[in-house]
Amino acid sequence: MPQAGKRRRPPKDLGWGLLFASPVLLGYTLFVVIPILATLYLSFTSYNVGSSAQWIGFDNYTRLFNGDDPFFYPAVKATVYYVGVSVPLGIILSFFAAILLNQKIAGRAIFRGIFYLPVIIPIAASSMVWLWLLQPDFGIVNYALDSIGLPESRWLGDTTSVIPTLILFSCWTLGNTIVIFLAGLQGIPGHLYEAIEIDGGNALHKLLYVTIPMSSPIIFFNTVIAFINGFQTFVQPAVMTQGGPNNASLMYVLFLFNEGFKFSRMGSASAISILLFAVIALFTAVIFIFSRSFVYYEGGNAK
Repeated sequence: MPQAGKRRRPPKDLGWGLLFASPVLLGYTLFVVIPILATLYLSFTSYNVGSSAQWIGFDNYTRLFNGDDPFFYPAVKATVYYVGVSVPLGIILSFFAAILLNQKIAGRAIFRGIFYLPVIIPIAASSMVWLWLLQPDFGIVNYALDSIGLPESRWLGDTTSVIPTLILFSCWTLGNTIVIFLAGLQGIPGHLYEAIEIDGGNALHKLLYVTIPMSSPIIFFNTVIAFINGFQTFVQPAVMTQGGPNNASLMYVLFLFNEGFKFSRMGSASAISILLFAVIALFTAVIFIFSRSFVYYEGGNAK
């Protein structure tokens, strides 16, 4: 017997709901689910463009982990280095930039526009501009450094400086992250800061006990998105370095692209993409699990 006060939903509502949701469900199935399943299948095959796929089991994965592919581990190393530095640095810089842009100063809207402007420029165009600026021999940056007596750098032309240079470039495109942080900061109740002032607190106390805790959901969101985007970095190394010098900037997705579209080894490229999918999914799941201990919501910690 149904409980009193609860009305059983007519079965026809389910049909109407599925009908209206069918375009989204169909599109998701066609463009997400089926390609993922097809990629998973192809990862167990030897498949080159123009030939039929031949089942080879785990040979593609074995070839990668055994080091038979000379580009796999350099790509993993470069990507982990890039993500491990650029993401924390980007989150910290964008968070404090948002705090500054949230202050009541003259020309605040202009400064906000300046910080967001690089996002509007296509990333490939920005990469070409930076490639010109950072030319070791005739670039403006080295010319400026030399004019003030500072040592020049090889920037993208040296194995030790190419990843730090790409990390520096990633800080150029933090506009979206800054805007999201700014929206979160504007949602913090002002009476919390007033309580800190009444108790004799200073700006550091406001930052540590109000701003950061109340912004933790936004920090969590931006961190997850930044890590996912970082693992999928492609345009910058493809345009600026092509993975060089000496594979020092061969990012994982660039390695995947070369394997699939340069060498036409689609089976191996599928295995590489499945590994990337698994790493991102696992990493995201771990962050969500540990977020319960440091992400604060007004109704309590995340459940």
